[in-house]
Amino acid sequence: MGDSRQGAVRTSEKSGIRGVVVRGSGAGFSQEIIAGPHRMTADEPISAGGTDTGPSPYDLLLAALGACTSITVGMYARRKGWPLEEVTVNLRHSKIHASDCAECETKEGMLDHIERDIHFAGKLAAEQRSKLLEIANKCPVHRTLTSEINIKTRAV
Repeated sequence: MGDSRQGAVRTSEKSGIRGVVVRGSGAGFSQEIIAGPHRMTADEPISAGGTDTGPSPYDLLLAALGACTSITVGMYARRKGWPLEEVTVNLRHSKIHASDCAECETKEGMLDHIERDIHFAGKLAAEQRSKLLEIANKCPVHRTLTSEINIKTRAV
């Protein structure tokens, strides 16, 4: 494993979870993302001053939630032998006033709001569709986003 400043991504031997390296110049918003053998680009849209060479950071966040949702419900349906043919997850992110959110604990300022619509293709019974919606809320990324997150930041 190489030096992370040169783009190598370290893998924790204990967990097997690999890290992600993100690198960009100070001149613009475009970022190179390295996740194991995968290379991606993130950027901001032109309307926000970027060059739109890749998805925005919030697009990537929504993609992570959508992918995890689809993987989780697909895995559950396969294990149960249910006739799920395809999962499509549509996601949108916005900011809302906390006072407009009846089910939120925070009542002041702005909150992040994610809308997630899931379409299940296949001859599923109403009870199966209902259970798959319940399982969607148990995907690991959903649980991470709805729990307290502790991020430690340091300059190295």
